[in-house]
Amino acid sequence: MRVRPERLNVAIAGLFMAGSGCFVLGSVPAYLNGVGGWVDGVTYVVGSVFFTSASYCQLVQSQSPSTTAVDEVTQHEPARVRLWGWLPHDRNWLAAAIQFPGTLFFNISTVAALTHNATAAESDRYVWRPDLYGSVLFLVASACAVLAVSDRFLSVQLQSFPWRIAWLNMLGSVLFMASAVASFVVPSTDALLDTRLAVAGTFWGAVCFLVGAALMLPAWRRAVATATPASP
Repeated sequence: MRVRPERLNVAIAGLFMAGSGCFVLGSVPAYLNGVGGWVDGVTYVVGSVFFTSASYCQLVQSQSPSTTAVDEVTQHEPARVRLWGWLPHDRNWLAAAIQFPGTLFFNISTVAALTHNATAAESDRYVWRPDLYGSVLFLVASACAVLAVSDRFLSVQLQSFPWRIAWLNMLGSVLFMASAVASFVVPSTDALLDTRLAVAGTFWGAVCFLVGAALMLPAWRRAVATATPASP
């Protein structure tokens, strides 16, 4: 299978932006009040599907060197991609490989959340747990991504697009984790542990992912502009 590297990168950025946009929209109280709980839930489901699609494309990109080792000319030429790979010593691949199952957990969680009249125990088992597992995987993936672009975890490289993207995703993952913990349904009250934190964590976490995905476009343009032209 062959794809044009530039188009693959645009697809990844676009899908992540679409997924993040759905999560931002779904966490706005005015939207929930306007469309109702079921439509709001469907918005999250659609967003999670976008996330999963983007994550798989990113995994394919990370295990297909021919889609990233390009310059301004070869970025437009079809390149062979690997639909399956095993590169555990490559931190970029590791980040993508850990992130992908995390998005699958979000698929499970968002679909389960559409179930009406679920008890607190059922909500915690079918909605909260997958959400928590997905958030943990996102955190680990973000840590791998930071290490992939930095020699040291806490090094500061403000001029680097990859560094900014990695840390925006890290912040988004931390906020998603906070939201997941706050979304635990307390059996004695059938209420969330902290509704405000659950909503705010989802909203601002998705905003971080949205901005990080948008930065993938100028990051790509800078990378190919400074790349050494491929030998004929």
